[in-house]
Amino acid sequence: MNAHSQSHVHFDFAELTERQRYKLLIGTVIPRPIAFVSTVDRNGRRNAGPFSFFNVLTHDPAIVAIGVENYDDMRFKDTSRNIRETGEFTVHIVDEALVKQMEICAIKFGPEVDEIAEAGLTTVPGLNVRSPRILEAPAALECRRYMTLELGRAREIILGEVLGVFVREDAVDPQSLHIDQIKMDAIGRMGGHTYASTREQFDIKTQSVAEWRDSRDDASTR
Repeated sequence: MNAHSQSHVHFDFAELTERQRYKLLIGTVIPRPIAFVSTVDRNGRRNAGPFSFFNVLTHDPAIVAIGVENYDDMRFKDTSRNIRETGEFTVHIVDEALVKQMEICAIKFGPEVDEIAEAGLTTVPGLNVRSPRILEAPAALECRRYMTLELGRAREIILGEVLGVFVREDAVDPQSLHIDQIKMDAIGRMGGHTYASTREQFDIKTQSVAEWRDSRDDASTR
């Protein structure tokens, strides 16, 4: 069937509940990269949690964004509170080998619980930030809070300036800066409880205007 003959269903967000909008967004904006964020509070207590409303926004300055939904009573989640207190956090990229430990850190423990210890993860102190770096992750971005955008009653977007990145040495060429994405084996979040692998990949090079015109002319003469 021709794709143009397919019909679409329209959903007016003004007529939907918050939960209905959420289900449509996480089901259509896929796959979403996962930020496995480590922080410390003002007393040095560690915390880690995953967030799938996440991406890199620009390279100059180097800015990442994390969407955090806080509690309905306006209390901050540990990640939000710690970043407000220290202004620092570390974003870890999650590979398939790290999924089960990441999910342990997604459990809603109280602030007195060290999720990193519960998950049996290995850490070292940060280089430019106080938040710990999780060694099991294939890459880690040390960040300083750039700004926080408050959206709605209990939601905020945290923008972080990337101060530096650690990449597992078997996945990066230090000279060319080429990162082997197969060895990174990053996962993405789909709708519901589903995750996706990034192992299956394909390349398409965007053409220049001249290349596009040449290919179009070649096709018309066949």
